[in-house]
Amino acid sequence: SMQRSGGELLVDCLLALGATDGFGIPGESYLAVLDAFHDRTDDFRFTICRNEGGASFMATAHGKLTGRPGLCFVTRGPGATNASIGVHTAFQDSTPMLLFVGQVGTDMRGREAFQEIDYRRFYGDLTKWVVEIDDCERIPELLSRAWATAVSGRPGPVVVALPENMLRATTSVEPCRPVRIAEASPPPDAIQSAIEILSKAERPLVIVGGGGWSAEGREALDTFCLRTGLPLVAAFRYQDLCNHDNPSYIGDAGVGMPAHMRDAIRQSDVILAIGIRFGEMVTGGYELFDCPNPAQTLIHSHASDRELNKIYQADVPVHSSSNQMCKSLLQSVTDEVGDRLKSQCVKWLEACREGYLALPTTARPTGKVDMLTVTRYVQDNSPDDAIITNGAGNFAVWPNRFMRFINDMRLLAPQSGAMGFGVPAAVAAKRLNPERTVICFAGDGDFQMNGQEIGTAAQYDCVPIILILNNGTYGTIRTHQEREYPGRPSGTEIVNPDYATLAKAYGIPGFTVNTTDDFTTAFDAAISGNQGALIELAVD
Repeated sequence: SMQRSGGELLVDCLLALGATDGFGIPGESYLAVLDAFHDRTDDFRFTICRNEGGASFMATAHGKLTGRPGLCFVTRGPGATNASIGVHTAFQDSTPMLLFVGQVGTDMRGREAFQEIDYRRFYGDLTKWVVEIDDCERIPELLSRAWATAVSGRPGPVVVALPENMLRATTSVEPCRPVRIAEASPPPDAIQSAIEILSKAERPLVIVGGGGWSAEGREALDTFCLRTGLPLVAAFRYQDLCNHDNPSYIGDAGVGMPAHMRDAIRQSDVILAIGIRFGEMVTGGYELFDCPNPAQTLIHSHASDRELNKIYQADVPVHSSSNQMCKSLLQSVTDEVGDRLKSQCVKWLEACREGYLALPTTARPTGKVDMLTVTRYVQDNSPDDAIITNGAGNFAVWPNRFMRFINDMRLLAPQSGAMGFGVPAAVAAKRLNPERTVICFAGDGDFQMNGQEIGTAAQYDCVPIILILNNGTYGTIRTHQEREYPGRPSGTEIVNPDYATLAKAYGIPGFTVNTTDDFTTAFDAAISGNQGALIELAVD
C-alpha cells in the first residue's frame, strides 16, 4: 500500500469523510497539509481568508448550512487565538465544526517554543473535544472520532492539533471510511405522554431551536403545527427553523423580547421545547420560568442527554434528535387529537398571533433611510431560498425580527452575540451556493470587525449583498450608556471610511444610500446581475 505523509493522510481522511471545503490562513506549522491540498484541488477547495477570526466564522457558517462539520485550518499560537471566536460561536450555536491547528513538533513540546500553546487547556471550555495527534498512524482513528463528535448529539466544534513532525512523517496506513452517525429517537411512551399532556392543554406553546435539524425535520415541525394549531415560537436566532407563513407562528423569543412573547411564555400551561438549551435570551434572563421547576408543564426533547434537566426539570424529558422528535409527534397525532387541539386552543393562538402581527407596524422610521421599508423591500424582492446573515448590534433587529423566513430561506446569525460574524458567514454561504441570493445585514462597527473578508469574496468571485447600516457609533452599547449614564457618551463613537469607495478598491460594486428611494435602486442593481455589492445606508 502507498506511502503518504501525515498531511496527505489527513486530507485523504477528510475527503473520505465527505469534506469538500476548508477555510483558513496558511501557516508554516502545517505546510504538509497545504502541500497535500495542492494535489487534491479537484476534490477539495481551500478558501484562503484574511484573518483566522473570519476563517473560523466561515467554517461555522458552512457547518450550519450543510449539517457537516465546517473545516478551518490555522497556524499555531496567534492563528489559534484569532480563530477562537468562531469556535466559541459554533459551540453556543450547536454547529458542527473542526478546527485544525498547526502545533510545534513533539520534540519541542512544553518548552514554550515559538507560538506554542497547550490547546487542551486553551480550548477546553469552548469545545466538545480537543485532541493532539502525535502519531500519524492514528490519524484515521482520531479524525473519524473528531468528525463523529462534531456532528453527534448536540453538534459543536472539535479542535485537532497537528504537531509539525507528525504531519511530515510518512505512513502506509489507509485512510478512514465515512462515519455513520446515530440519531436518537424518542421512546413511544414518551411521545404518548407528550400527546396526552398536549391534548389536555389550554395554552400550549412549542419552542424550537438548536442544531442538527434537517429539511425533513423542519417540514415535520411545520406540518405538526398546522395539524394541531399549537402556537410556534423560534428560539433566539433560530427563526429559519419555522415557516413564517404557518398560521401557528407567533415570532421569536430573542433579545429585546416583545411583550406578547413574554406574556405567551408566562401564561402558557404546557411548553413543548424541541432542541433548545434554555439560553438566557429564550428565558428572558431566566425570569420567565421558575428554576428548577417551572410552573408550566415541560416536555423537553434534546439530542444530548446532558441538556435535559440541566436548568429546568422536565415533566417529560425526551432524549431524541429534533428531527426524530418532530416526525414521531406528527405520526402520533391522530386527526381527532389534531382537531380537538385546534378547537380548544383557537382563542389562545389568536391572542398570541395578534401580538406578532402587530409588531411590524410599530417600528419607528430611523433617520433618513426608513429601515422598515428597506427590510420589507428586501423581503419582497429576494428569492424564496435567500440566505440572510448578520453579526451583532442594534441593527440585527431588522433581519431577526422583521424578515419573514419562508420555504428554504436560511438565517446565519451568532448565538454568541459575536460582532463581525455576518460578513464572513455571507461569503461562506455564497462560496457554497453561488446561485443563491445571500444578504448580510451589518452595522458599521460590526462590519469593521471582519470587513476585510470582502477581499476573500472578491478573490473567489463570491460577493454577497452587504448592507451596512451606518450610524457612526457602537449603537447597542450607546443605548445601554444613555440608559445608565444619560448624556455622558464615552468610548462609543466611531469614524467610518467611505464604504462605496472601499468596495470599489476591492473591485466590488459600492453604493451610498441616503434616502429610502435610493436604496431600492441600489438593491435592484445588486440583485439583478447576481454580482453582489456593498450598500451603505445612512440610518443615524
